[in-house]
This record gives sequence, C-alpha cells and structure tokens, in this order.
Amino acid sequence: MIEVRDLVKQYGNRLAVDHLSFTVPDGQIFGFLGPNGAGKSTTMNLMTGYLGPTSGEILVDGVSVTKEPEKAKQQIGYLPELPPLYMDMTVDEYLRFAAQLKKVPKKERDAQIDRVAGMTGVDQVLGRLIRNLSKGYRQRVGLAQALLGFPKVLILDEPTVGLDPKQILEMRTLIRQLAREHTVILSSHILSEVQEVCDHLLIIHHGKKVAAGEPAELERSLSGNPALEVVVRGEGELVRSQLALLSGITALTRHDCTEDGCCAFRLESAPETDLREAVFQTCAQAGLPLLELRRDTLTLEDIFLKLTSDDVEREPAKEKPTKRGGKDRARLSQADQVKLGEDIQVQLDEPQPEEEEEQP
Repeated sequence: MIEVRDLVKQYGNRLAVDHLSFTVPDGQIFGFLGPNGAGKSTTMNLMTGYLGPTSGEILVDGVSVTKEPEKAKQQIGYLPELPPLYMDMTVDEYLRFAAQLKKVPKKERDAQIDRVAGMTGVDQVLGRLIRNLSKGYRQRVGLAQALLGFPKVLILDEPTVGLDPKQILEMRTLIRQLAREHTVILSSHILSEVQEVCDHLLIIHHGKKVAAGEPAELERSLSGNPALEVVVRGEGELVRSQLALLSGITALTRHDCTEDGCCAFRLESAPETDLREAVFQTCAQAGLPLLELRRDTLTLEDIFLKLTSDDVEREPAKEKPTKRGGKDRARLSQADQVKLGEDIQVQLDEPQPEEEEEQP
C-alpha cells in the first residue's frame, strides 16, 4: 500500500531523514518507533505531502505523493500529534467543515459524519464546543476527521499523547478496530503501545532505519543467545562445581541471593546452545533443588535503548504555513490548501488551546 524509496529530507547541513526506505503492506498496523528527534514526524509529514522531500519517492497505492499529490492524499487520513481543531466550532460544525475540505460529496456528508462519529465515540458530543471537550475527546475528534472520506491509509502521529490510562486503552482498542478496514501507520516512542497493537515495527534513529520486523522477531533476532538465571538450594561452591561441568558454558557468575540456604548464578552459553534441560538434570542428579530457572532475554525496551543509546539532537523546526494576510500567502498552491490534518486552511489562524472543562 505504501512504499518509501530512498527518502531524504535535509535542513541545511543536517539530514532529518537519511535515505530511508520501507514498505507497508495492506491491512497492517505498522509501528514507527524512535526517540524524540529521530525524524518520525518529519517522515510522516513527507508521507502526507505536507513537506516536500529533498530526494526520494513515496508511493501510496502506486500513486506518487510528489507527482500526483491530490490523488495520493485522497488515500490518506492524517491525525497529527496535536490535532488542528477550531475551538470555537462544535464537533458537528468542525466535521462538516472537514468533509467539505476533503471534497466529500454533499449527499454523502451526513451519513459519513454519523458513521465516523459513531466509530470514534464522539456521537454524543456533536453539539458541544470543541474547547469544552477533554483531551481524550479532542483526540477522538481529530481521528474522526482523519476517517472522513474513508481513506485506505491512516497515519497517526502519537495518537495517545496526553491521554490518561483509560483513554489510552480505549484508543488502542479503536486502532485495532480501524485496522480491519484500513492500513494504519502509528508513530510513537511509547514501547508498550507499539508492542501492544502493532504487527510490524520500524525503528529509526537520526533519520536512518536501524531495525525492522515483527516485535517478537526483533526481540529474538537482536537478543543474541539468552543467558540463564538459576536459583538453587545448596552450598554455593558445590552448586558452582556442578554447573561448571555443563558443556557449552562460556561464563558462570554468582549473584547475591536473599533466600537462606540458596545461591543464584547466571549462565552464559555458546550461540545456539540451550542449557535449560541440562541444568535441570544436573541439579536433579546432584540432589540440589532447583527453585528458579529462567531465560534472561532482551526486551523490546532493551533493544530500543541499545539501538538508540546516543544523544539525539533536536529535530529541526517543522515548516509552517504563512499566517493569513502575510506576503507569502499567495505562493501556496491550491493542493496545499486541500489536505486536512496539518493542512494550510486548518492551520491558519489556529486558536490557542483554552482551559478544558470537565467532560462527563
């Protein structure tokens, strides 16, 4: 559905996106993972056509985002990290405005608005001013506008940022439901979130791809040979002497153990060697009760930190549209004023967030 080929975005001497290539198949929830400043939002802005690449190609269902932007954008629904909402509009007014910008046929607007409002759970607040909604409901309104026109691809940039735990669970459930009919690209630096909902992960750092694959596959391939942690009841030197007889051990380290009469060891082995059965049999034959035996594998969090361990520079400021009335306003193309999300028309004169009122 989406193919990114050798994508580059350069700001001066700095590469925000550095020759990035990947493919997102139909029907996947594709996780876009990286630390702050890694280039996630820049890449998403390039994919939606809000920014132009320095070089490279982006295809959406075979259509080039740079060569045929309006046709490509019809296939994309975009939820930015901060949804560009008009606080003085009601939810219904905003969705109708969004539907008009997306060129949804007039005869279909009522049905589409009713459907996306029901899907996102904002059907009970259609008559309320957006400024009076909680953060969670504002995110839902932003997602509802992304769904208008029912694009094949949904691009969600940090969709759960600022939400409370209950709202995060609700948003994850909603994303899984949307994946039944849409290809979803989800950007986040919250590891538990992408591991929970994504079918495939792409980890980027300094604008480069550093790893890609299914979450379980990444853990397995990047963990190397897992070590074993064992707790045995018995005298430490006796246990050590028995474990040291096992073939394939490359390191045997004793740890402190808080249980009386017990000792703890960490066993490292040669690649492709599984010592679990041998440890069990050795302890059983020596009459040493084995109280704990577990693999010490790298988690997704460990892998993420390993791949992105150095300090990341701040991402360059995003290109912003000219304010209404500015001299450069006339230079904006009509195509740039069509797309919703981080679209020109929606961003112009965007009101400042006001204090939220409690949402029942």
